[in-house]
Amino acid sequence: MLNRIFFVCLSLSLYSAGSSLSCRWIMDHKFRQHSENSLALLDTMANNSTNTTEDAEVEDTVAFPNLLYRQASKASAEDQLAFTVQILNETAALFEEDHSSASWEENTVEDFVNVVTRQADNLRSCIRSHGHKTNKKLQMYFMKLSSHVIKKMGHSAEAWELIRKEIKTHLMRADQLVSSLLTTN
Repeated sequence: MLNRIFFVCLSLSLYSAGSSLSCRWIMDHKFRQHSENSLALLDTMANNSTNTTEDAEVEDTVAFPNLLYRQASKASAEDQLAFTVQILNETAALFEEDHSSASWEENTVEDFVNVVTRQADNLRSCIRSHGHKTNKKLQMYFMKLSSHVIKKMGHSAEAWELIRKEIKTHLMRADQLVSSLLTTN
């Protein structure tokens, strides 16, 4: 009898340890709340913006990394979380650049960076093995956003509006990626 109880407890602990849902921060929908908050802040930036970029798209210079998202969606739960953490960290770093030409309120940008950073930090705590390598292709993509869009366009308001739209797409895709972990377990 004692052996059966021990076996059941052991089985349950091994199952929960292998499950991506063992991350309470995701299970409690905190990631989703932070995602909604960061997207709302991006929308606030758009509403405060006087920038016009109706015809221009980032894709003219830097293609969106759809393939990287497809690869990440097929990876292990831990790798998906690590990919999402990298997106959030790269996003925060991008918005640390000189955005003074954008007509955004500074406190809105600071709040956005803080939310995204908090999201990355909490999501990182859900990853058991901290030996995940940086995705070099994703890193290069964000470097291209910085150099081919922001810097080549002189840190202009138009450049930042393009970046804001691109980042909104990233945050929505990252939210989908993490949300898929809740439905697959």
